[in-house]
Amino acid sequence: MLQTRFHVKKDDTVMVIAGKEKGKMGKILKVLPKKNRVIVEKVNFIKRHTKASQTGRGGIIEIEGSIHVSNVTLVCKKCNSPVRTRKKILDGGKRVRICIKCEEILDK
Repeated sequence: MLQTRFHVKKDDTVMVIAGKEKGKMGKILKVLPKKNRVIVEKVNFIKRHTKASQTGRGGIIEIEGSIHVSNVTLVCKKCNSPVRTRKKILDGGKRVRICIKCEEILDK
């Protein structure tokens, strides 16, 4: 099976560009490569009914739902706007993502 490559990684700041949550920004909490989805902080809340257990009470909780990876785009720290990226190979041979607008390196 082919390994899916995404344009975003965990802990990246992204903006939702399509769907009911369009325009919201948040940090990626989890990447789900088999489903082509990501979970973004404070975006796409869904309600889950939990059954009571010995350790805690039951009830309705709200958690972040997943969003398709094509509906988010990376936000540049310097431009502070959603940008497209390109890959660049540094002198040491390390591949990094760079902002097309300002040429800022986006990887840590």
